[in-house]
Amino acid sequence: MTAQLLEGAAVAEGVMQDVASRTAALVARGITPGLATVLVGDDPASAGYVRKKHEACASVGIYSRNIELEPDTSEDELLAAIRELNDDPEIHGFLIQHPLPGHLDFGRALLEMDPEKDADGLHPQSIGKLAIGLEAPVPATPAGVRAMLLHYDVPTSGRHVVVIGRGPTIGRPLSLLLSRSGPGANAAVTVLHSGVSDLHHYTLQADILVAGVGRPSIVVPDMVREGAVVISAGITWEGKRLVPDVDESVGEKAAWITPRLGGLGVTTVAMLLQNTVGLAEQAAQA
Repeated sequence: MTAQLLEGAAVAEGVMQDVASRTAALVARGITPGLATVLVGDDPASAGYVRKKHEACASVGIYSRNIELEPDTSEDELLAAIRELNDDPEIHGFLIQHPLPGHLDFGRALLEMDPEKDADGLHPQSIGKLAIGLEAPVPATPAGVRAMLLHYDVPTSGRHVVVIGRGPTIGRPLSLLLSRSGPGANAAVTVLHSGVSDLHHYTLQADILVAGVGRPSIVVPDMVREGAVVISAGITWEGKRLVPDVDESVGEKAAWITPRLGGLGVTTVAMLLQNTVGLAEQAAQA
């Protein structure tokens, strides 16, 4: 068996067209949606992700700004930058690029953010609304996974989804999203993490397997049931080479798999911009 590829570009294209149309409608009313990013430190991978987000903004007419802070930035300085964006009328949404340097508390930074400007859907208020089924920005990567499953008509209702990783940006919110009722969800979700000793026991039961831990090739063929759908939501840079959580050899057993390049990344960016234009629309109605 050779797996079919879950190409992200096809998913992102439709989302970006919708974002461009909605942005143009706002601009016609004198409102330009604005997205800001806060990048702390000089990690090349994080800088590359931020650059792609700003390039995507430019392609659809969204104004964007990057706040770059030094690696030794104090918590007070980071929180001050967040408060400035909270008060900036040109910025409708912003995100704090994760991970932060080890001396900074990502959760504390999120709490300082105005939840009405939460472009990445990670503020505790947004996560809480996700948990109880209320409307709020959905975390971009989990939203991208769901959009990918919908685009490729992968059945999810009643299926067993196994998520490796319980982090705040992928695993935890993804488990909430896919277990909700509605299209592209309504699944039975199992979350695996470092406290689970035998990953194979669970992954071999998965109809859909999502890995989001940022550990190269943590998923290998003997962990995957024949015909499963396998999505790598986590990536790592080894030098200049991008390595996904799912080893490419898994494609010999899976029915569907994300490619090493061109998988979930572009979809995640598209969902971030979708959140941003949605926040701008809400601000315009206020």
